[in-house]
Amino acid sequence: MWQYRELITNLTVADLKNKYQNTSLGFFWSLLSPFLLGGVLYIVFRHLFGQDKDYVSNLLVGIMAWRFFSVGTASALGAIVGKPSLVTKVYIPRQILVLSSTLSTLISSFLEFLILLPIIFILRDKLPPTLPLFALLHILYFWFIYSIGLILASVFVYFRDANQIWDVMLSILLFCSPIIYPLSIVPQYIMPYYMLNPITQVVIMYRAVMIGGTLPSLSGLAITLIFVAAIFSIGRFTFSKLQRRFAEEL
Repeated sequence: MWQYRELITNLTVADLKNKYQNTSLGFFWSLLSPFLLGGVLYIVFRHLFGQDKDYVSNLLVGIMAWRFFSVGTASALGAIVGKPSLVTKVYIPRQILVLSSTLSTLISSFLEFLILLPIIFILRDKLPPTLPLFALLHILYFWFIYSIGLILASVFVYFRDANQIWDVMLSILLFCSPIIYPLSIVPQYIMPYYMLNPITQVVIMYRAVMIGGTLPSLSGLAITLIFVAAIFSIGRFTFSKLQRRFAEEL
Protein backbone atom coordinates (compact mmCIF):
# COMPACT_ATOMS: atom_id res chain seq x y z
CA MET A 1 0.00 0.00 0.00
CA TRP A 2 3.07 2.23 -0.26
CA GLN A 3 1.67 3.95 -3.37
CA TYR A 4 -1.30 5.14 -1.29
CA ARG A 5 0.87 6.63 1.46
CA GLU A 6 -0.32 10.19 0.81
CA LEU A 7 -3.96 9.13 1.07
CA ILE A 8 -3.22 7.17 4.25
CA THR A 9 -1.56 10.26 5.74
CA ASN A 10 -4.49 12.51 4.83
CA LEU A 11 -7.05 10.06 6.23
CA THR A 12 -5.06 9.64 9.44
CA VAL A 13 -4.78 13.41 9.98
CA ALA A 14 -8.48 13.87 9.18
CA ASP A 15 -9.40 11.17 11.69
CA LEU A 16 -7.30 12.85 14.38
CA LYS A 17 -8.98 16.19 13.72
CA ASN A 18 -12.49 14.73 13.69
CA LYS A 19 -12.04 13.17 17.13
CA TYR A 20 -11.61 16.50 18.91
CA GLN A 21 -12.87 19.21 16.52
CA ASN A 22 -16.02 20.06 18.50
CA THR A 23 -14.55 19.83 22.00
CA SER A 24 -13.26 22.77 23.98
CA LEU A 25 -10.18 20.95 25.31
CA GLY A 26 -9.44 19.06 22.12
CA PHE A 27 -6.64 16.51 22.39
CA PHE A 28 -6.26 17.15 26.13
CA TRP A 29 -9.36 15.04 26.70
CA SER A 30 -7.39 11.99 25.58
CA LEU A 31 -4.87 12.81 28.32
CA LEU A 32 -7.35 13.70 31.03
CA SER A 33 -9.46 10.57 30.56
CA PRO A 34 -6.83 7.92 31.42
CA PHE A 35 -5.37 9.96 34.28
CA LEU A 36 -8.78 10.60 35.82
CA LEU A 37 -9.60 6.90 35.49
CA GLY A 38 -6.25 6.02 37.05
CA GLY A 39 -6.96 8.37 39.95
CA VAL A 40 -10.39 6.86 40.60
CA LEU A 41 -9.06 3.30 40.42
CA TYR A 42 -6.19 4.14 42.76
CA ILE A 43 -8.56 5.63 45.34
CA VAL A 44 -10.82 2.55 45.09
CA PHE A 45 -8.09 -0.09 45.18
CA ARG A 46 -5.31 1.58 47.18
CA HIS A 47 -6.13 -0.38 50.37
CA LEU A 48 -5.93 -3.66 48.43
CA PHE A 49 -2.87 -3.00 46.27
CA GLY A 50 -1.54 0.30 47.59
CA GLN A 51 1.16 -1.41 49.62
CA ASP A 52 3.00 -2.04 46.35
CA LYS A 53 5.23 1.02 45.94
CA ASP A 54 5.01 0.71 42.16
CA TYR A 55 1.23 0.30 42.07
CA VAL A 56 0.48 3.78 40.74
CA SER A 57 3.09 3.53 37.99
CA ASN A 58 1.96 0.04 37.02
CA LEU A 59 -1.68 1.16 37.06
CA LEU A 60 -1.07 4.11 34.74
CA VAL A 61 1.02 2.08 32.29
CA GLY A 62 -1.67 -0.61 32.26
CA ILE A 63 -4.44 1.92 31.64
CA MET A 64 -2.52 3.53 28.77
CA ALA A 65 -1.90 0.14 27.19
CA TRP A 66 -5.53 -0.87 27.62
CA ARG A 67 -6.77 2.45 26.24
CA PHE A 68 -4.76 1.93 23.06
CA PHE A 69 -6.32 -1.50 22.58
CA SER A 70 -9.92 -0.54 23.41
CA VAL A 71 -9.98 2.77 21.50
CA GLY A 72 -7.97 1.38 18.59
CA THR A 73 -10.18 -1.65 18.02
CA ALA A 74 -13.41 0.32 18.54
CA SER A 75 -12.41 2.95 15.97
CA ALA A 76 -11.22 0.29 13.51
CA LEU A 77 -14.55 -1.52 13.87
CA GLY A 78 -16.40 1.40 12.27
CA ALA A 79 -13.73 2.27 9.71
CA ILE A 80 -15.60 0.79 6.72
CA VAL A 81 -19.18 1.55 7.76
CA GLY A 82 -18.23 5.09 8.75
CA LYS A 83 -16.86 6.00 5.30
CA PRO A 84 -19.35 4.53 2.81
CA SER A 85 -18.53 7.02 0.03
CA LEU A 86 -14.92 5.87 -0.06
CA VAL A 87 -16.10 2.27 -0.34
CA THR A 88 -18.87 2.62 -2.91
CA LYS A 89 -17.68 5.50 -5.13
CA VAL A 90 -13.88 5.36 -5.14
CA TYR A 91 -11.53 2.46 -5.78
CA ILE A 92 -8.91 2.18 -3.07
CA PRO A 93 -7.67 -0.79 -1.07
CA ARG A 94 -10.27 -0.92 1.71
CA GLN A 95 -7.62 -1.92 4.24
CA ILE A 96 -6.42 1.69 4.05
CA LEU A 97 -9.51 2.81 5.97
CA VAL A 98 -8.77 0.43 8.83
CA LEU A 99 -5.06 1.28 8.74
CA SER A 100 -5.59 5.05 8.88
CA SER A 101 -8.06 4.70 11.73
CA THR A 102 -5.62 2.58 13.73
CA LEU A 103 -2.71 4.90 12.89
CA SER A 104 -4.57 7.88 14.33
CA THR A 105 -5.03 5.95 17.56
CA LEU A 106 -1.34 4.99 17.50
CA ILE A 107 -0.32 8.64 17.32
CA SER A 108 -2.66 9.58 20.16
CA SER A 109 -1.35 6.69 22.23
CA PHE A 110 2.30 7.66 21.66
CA LEU A 111 1.53 11.18 22.89
CA GLU A 112 -0.30 9.82 25.94
CA PHE A 113 2.68 7.65 26.87
CA LEU A 114 5.04 10.63 26.41
CA ILE A 115 2.97 12.59 28.93
CA LEU A 116 3.23 9.60 31.27
CA LEU A 117 7.06 9.66 31.33
CA PRO A 118 7.43 12.72 33.61
CA ILE A 119 4.96 11.16 36.03
CA ILE A 120 6.98 7.92 36.15
CA PHE A 121 10.11 10.00 36.72
CA ILE A 122 8.47 11.85 39.62
CA LEU A 123 7.16 8.63 41.19
CA ARG A 124 10.41 6.67 40.82
CA ASP A 125 13.08 9.41 40.65
CA LYS A 126 14.45 7.93 37.41
CA LEU A 127 13.63 6.55 33.99
CA PRO A 128 15.03 3.10 33.21
CA PRO A 129 17.66 2.59 30.44
CA THR A 130 15.38 0.07 28.75
CA LEU A 131 12.80 2.78 27.96
CA PRO A 132 13.69 3.05 24.20
CA LEU A 133 12.45 -0.52 23.75
CA PHE A 134 8.96 0.81 24.39
CA ALA A 135 8.75 2.09 20.80
CA LEU A 136 9.37 -1.40 19.38
CA LEU A 137 6.80 -2.95 21.70
CA HIS A 138 4.28 -0.27 20.78
CA ILE A 139 4.67 -0.96 17.06
CA LEU A 140 4.18 -4.67 17.72
CA TYR A 141 1.05 -3.84 19.75
CA PHE A 142 -0.15 -1.62 16.89
CA TRP A 143 0.23 -4.55 14.49
CA PHE A 144 -1.92 -6.67 16.82
CA ILE A 145 -4.63 -3.99 17.11
CA TYR A 146 -4.67 -3.42 13.35
CA SER A 147 -5.06 -7.17 12.79
CA ILE A 148 -8.01 -7.32 15.19
CA GLY A 149 -9.41 -4.23 13.46
CA LEU A 150 -9.40 -5.95 10.05
CA ILE A 151 -11.62 -8.70 11.43
CA LEU A 152 -13.96 -6.35 13.30
CA ALA A 153 -14.35 -3.87 10.45
CA SER A 154 -15.21 -6.52 7.89
CA VAL A 155 -17.64 -8.39 10.15
CA PHE A 156 -19.39 -5.17 11.21
CA VAL A 157 -20.40 -4.44 7.60
CA TYR A 158 -22.56 -7.60 7.60
CA PHE A 159 -23.44 -7.92 11.27
CA ARG A 160 -24.29 -4.60 12.91
CA ASP A 161 -24.57 -6.11 16.38
CA ALA A 162 -20.81 -6.70 16.34
CA ASN A 163 -20.14 -3.40 18.12
CA GLN A 164 -22.36 -4.39 21.05
CA ILE A 165 -20.74 -7.80 21.28
CA TRP A 166 -17.27 -6.25 21.13
CA ASP A 167 -18.15 -3.87 23.99
CA VAL A 168 -18.96 -6.91 26.13
CA MET A 169 -15.75 -8.62 25.03
CA LEU A 170 -13.74 -5.55 25.99
CA SER A 171 -15.21 -5.64 29.49
CA ILE A 172 -14.29 -9.31 29.83
CA LEU A 173 -10.77 -8.77 28.49
CA LEU A 174 -10.21 -5.87 30.89
CA PHE A 175 -10.69 -8.13 33.90
CA CYS A 176 -8.76 -10.97 32.27
CA SER A 177 -5.67 -8.74 31.97
CA PRO A 178 -3.47 -7.30 34.76
CA ILE A 179 -4.57 -3.71 34.23
CA ILE A 180 -6.06 -2.67 37.57
CA TYR A 181 -4.64 -5.46 39.71
CA PRO A 182 -1.10 -6.88 40.06
CA LEU A 183 -0.16 -10.15 38.44
CA SER A 184 0.71 -11.56 41.87
CA ILE A 185 -2.95 -12.06 42.84
CA VAL A 186 -3.67 -14.40 39.93
CA PRO A 187 -3.98 -18.00 41.25
CA GLN A 188 -1.10 -20.22 40.18
CA TYR A 189 -3.35 -22.98 38.85
CA ILE A 190 -4.73 -20.71 36.11
CA MET A 191 -1.49 -18.84 35.43
CA PRO A 192 -0.43 -20.96 32.38
CA TYR A 193 -3.75 -20.12 30.67
CA TYR A 194 -3.76 -16.54 31.89
CA MET A 195 -0.34 -15.90 30.33
CA LEU A 196 -1.64 -16.93 26.91
CA ASN A 197 -3.56 -13.66 26.81
CA PRO A 198 -1.50 -11.43 24.46
CA ILE A 199 -2.67 -8.27 26.26
CA THR A 200 -1.25 -9.68 29.48
CA GLN A 201 2.07 -10.29 27.77
CA VAL A 202 2.14 -6.76 26.30
CA VAL A 203 1.31 -5.10 29.62
CA ILE A 204 4.01 -7.12 31.39
CA MET A 205 6.58 -6.14 28.74
CA TYR A 206 5.55 -2.48 28.93
CA ARG A 207 6.00 -2.44 32.68
CA ALA A 208 9.33 -4.24 32.40
CA VAL A 209 10.90 -1.67 30.06
CA MET A 210 9.15 1.45 31.40
CA ILE A 211 9.24 0.78 35.15
CA GLY A 212 11.34 -2.26 36.04
CA GLY A 213 14.28 -1.50 33.78
CA THR A 214 14.43 -5.12 32.63
CA LEU A 215 14.30 -6.72 29.21
CA PRO A 216 11.10 -8.46 28.10
CA SER A 217 11.19 -12.22 28.59
CA LEU A 218 11.99 -14.19 25.47
CA SER A 219 9.07 -16.53 26.11
CA GLY A 220 6.62 -13.65 26.47
CA LEU A 221 7.96 -11.99 23.35
CA ALA A 222 7.76 -15.25 21.40
CA ILE A 223 4.16 -15.89 22.48
CA THR A 224 3.18 -12.37 21.48
CA LEU A 225 4.90 -12.55 18.08
CA ILE A 226 3.32 -15.90 17.24
CA PHE A 227 -0.12 -14.75 18.32
CA VAL A 228 0.11 -11.44 16.45
CA ALA A 229 1.31 -13.16 13.27
CA ALA A 230 -1.57 -15.64 13.50
CA ILE A 231 -4.18 -12.91 14.09
CA PHE A 232 -2.75 -10.87 11.24
CA SER A 233 -3.06 -13.83 8.86
CA ILE A 234 -6.64 -14.45 9.99
CA GLY A 235 -7.45 -10.74 9.70
CA ARG A 236 -6.10 -10.44 6.16
CA PHE A 237 -7.89 -13.61 5.06
CA THR A 238 -11.22 -12.56 6.63
CA PHE A 239 -11.04 -9.05 5.21
CA SER A 240 -10.14 -10.21 1.69
CA LYS A 241 -13.05 -12.67 1.66
CA LEU A 242 -15.68 -10.31 3.02
CA GLN A 243 -14.71 -7.09 1.24
CA ARG A 244 -16.11 -8.34 -2.08
CA ARG A 245 -19.65 -7.35 -1.05
CA PHE A 246 -18.89 -4.27 1.04
CA ALA A 247 -20.39 -1.90 -1.51
CA GLU A 248 -23.60 -3.93 -1.72
CA GLU A 249 -24.02 -4.16 2.05
CA LEU A 250 -23.43 -0.45 2.57
